Amino acid sequence: MIESYRALALQVTCHAVNQTADTRSLMQNTIKRLGQQIAASIAFIGSDCRLIVLPEYFLTGFPMGESLAVWAEKACLEMAGAEYEALGKIAQKHSIFLAGNAYELDPNFPKLYFQTCFILDPSGSIVLRYRRLNSMFAPTPHDVWDKYLDCYGLEGVFPVAKTAIGNLAALASEEILYPEVARCMAIRGAEIFLHSTSEVYSTSPTPKDAAKISRAVENMAYVVSCNTAGIVNTDIPAASADGGSKIIDHRGMVLAETTTGESMAAFAEINLAALRRDRRRPGLNNLLSRQRFELYAESYRQSQFYPANTMLDGEVDRKHFLQTQETTIERLAKMGII
Repeated sequence: MIESYRALALQVTCHAVNQTADTRSLMQNTIKRLGQQIAASIAFIGSDCRLIVLPEYFLTGFPMGESLAVWAEKACLEMAGAEYEALGKIAQKHSIFLAGNAYELDPNFPKLYFQTCFILDPSGSIVLRYRRLNSMFAPTPHDVWDKYLDCYGLEGVFPVAKTAIGNLAALASEEILYPEVARCMAIRGAEIFLHSTSEVYSTSPTPKDAAKISRAVENMAYVVSCNTAGIVNTDIPAASADGGSKIIDHRGMVLAETTTGESMAAFAEINLAALRRDRRRPGLNNLLSRQRFELYAESYRQSQFYPANTMLDGEVDRKHFLQTQETTIERLAKMGII
């Protein structure tokens, strides 16, 4: 067990594939460029940099009107595809854990894709695959809930990788705003949340900034949050999602943060020994050990907001997502909840 090491939130530009014909070549060029940036960053930070987190959908950008079928062909990775193999070689070459986020196909769900957070270990193997559970315009495991549980079980929904650098879990983008996701990983032992995101950066505090600190404090865990350094090759202004990558410790202290542009400035020490001492120390601040989940379980069990299993039949039109939300809001309003 490595009790102390450096982690890096590597803020890089996303080269979107929306307007590109040869998307696979563009992805491989992105990976080649990342390999060079990672090598240079480690040379600067030091050989004890053992964990690097990349931004959300760093290889492709996000769909902008493409149907599920078109986006699956254009931008989604195979679970054992060439892109993962190339990224694995980078992790292997530098003896690092490499985390990121991509759109991914799954043969169990042939008409869909999932937005997937992944972690590669120093051997180049994927040791964690987490599918985003809350998404406005993309399929999630919850949309095919019964079948997904049959395929992967609850541990596959909330995975935690127990590694030599600590117990790692992953969160995607706006899921930092959903405390239940991080909590379900924390109760499975998560110590470090790897947060791949692509979000608006502001010099004023944002809801996501507050959530990052909250997730760290309430779960007594590190948060390594990596944002994009802008998204190019689309009609959206490139710097709309640019900056603010940061590392927060289990006390809610921001250890490192960068502003805008491509940067390796957001690196800091992960002190596992200190985290574990605090988690095992009795007292007022040990929030994790003071949780009383039985108080809340029945209220959750009795409630249904956004429905499960709405995509069990496979591909749907993108209007499905907004229509489902509108129906949910209407139902909750009639019940007097909202």
